[in-house]
Amino acid sequence: MTGGTEIERKFLLQLPPQLTFARRERIRQGYVALDGDTEVRVRISSKGSKLTIKHGRGAVRIEEELTLDDRQAESLWKLTEGRRLEKTRRSMRVHGAEVDVDEYAGQLEGLVVAEIEFPDEDAAMDFTPPAWFERELTGDEAYSNRGLASDGLPGSA
Repeated sequence: MTGGTEIERKFLLQLPPQLTFARRERIRQGYVALDGDTEVRVRISSKGSKLTIKHGRGAVRIEEELTLDDRQAESLWKLTEGRRLEKTRRSMRVHGAEVDVDEYAGQLEGLVVAEIEFPDEDAAMDFTPPAWFERELTGDEAYSNRGLASDGLPGSA
């Protein structure tokens, strides 16, 4: 189990074609429960499955993760109907920070975002995004994973 506080910034991207990525991971993510500022999600990937509870909004949130076995993950996945997304995550380093680049599939096809987790709030505020980071999405609920899973791509309705 990992947990504590998550400090993260999120950006909309237009990927330069010359970028190379260290790792690639396909992720299925669904929400078991959404209640105000609290969400409970299941994430299934080649790295394993996790149940994650998050509370709060914006750059700093409480986060706890529990490891699931395959049976638990698939059982909980069934409870996420209508609140799911799929994405491919690639990782790279930008200005000394580990950046996860998520390329969404299905109805979110074409959406590409970067998520950067930081050890503290000062590091988060000190990060200067490169020019190809188009717009900061931190705190924009329409572009949160829970919002995308529940409501789809903003402006597509």
